[in-house]
Amino acid sequence: MGSGLLGLYLRLKITKSLWIAAVRTALQLFAMGFLLQWIFQAQSLIWVLVMMAAMTWVAAWTSTERSVRPFPGVLWNSLLAVWLSSWSLLIYGSFVVFHISKWSDPQYVIPLLGMILGNSLNGICLALDRFTEELFSKRDQVELSLSLGATAWEAARPALVTAIRTGTLPIINSMMVAGLVSLPGMMTGQLIAGVSPLEAVKYQIVIMFLISTSTILGTIVVSFLGYLKLFNSKHQFEYWKVGQKK
Repeated sequence: MGSGLLGLYLRLKITKSLWIAAVRTALQLFAMGFLLQWIFQAQSLIWVLVMMAAMTWVAAWTSTERSVRPFPGVLWNSLLAVWLSSWSLLIYGSFVVFHISKWSDPQYVIPLLGMILGNSLNGICLALDRFTEELFSKRDQVELSLSLGATAWEAARPALVTAIRTGTLPIINSMMVAGLVSLPGMMTGQLIAGVSPLEAVKYQIVIMFLISTSTILGTIVVSFLGYLKLFNSKHQFEYWKVGQKK
């Protein structure tokens, strides 16, 4: 409430957005709480998979909804990147690291997927925006390179590198200051619950590695899929597919 009043006083034009975000946060978390309570009691693999699929779809949709310059097929590109990066790391973390016996135990797989998805979608969203903006704003340079004999890969590579770096920067920054500036959420929750600090640290390190790997993989996949969508086999940049700013 205080931040909303401060924004109103300073005429930042964010008060309405803050109130909407606050109300949505409360409603969404309460709804999720009731839903998870029911799923935890059901102990059904089908409902666990349905829940995970819904979370993955929402993450993909959210990452493209924020895209400033969308292009045809961007939602499916994002969905594939989110699904591949998050589910592969979830499977590895569940069965190899945490030794979860079955996927019908939702108290492990759903929270773990949520943590991975939340970070992956941020990286994918940033990478998408940066990739299309780089190509659109530097279209003349891209087409000049192609006209001088450069391949599509050579012309698009600078934009790809910039996009991947941008998408992975937040998670790298988080890892650099973990334990020094911030205590990550899972570790904090375990400490509050009375778990030994060293045990909490071990779990948090594993989670951070899973999240970072998923984020990097997701940004790479979505950037390369965008490259394949916007450059054809004749080494032409199909710039007309890139939408205008929203």
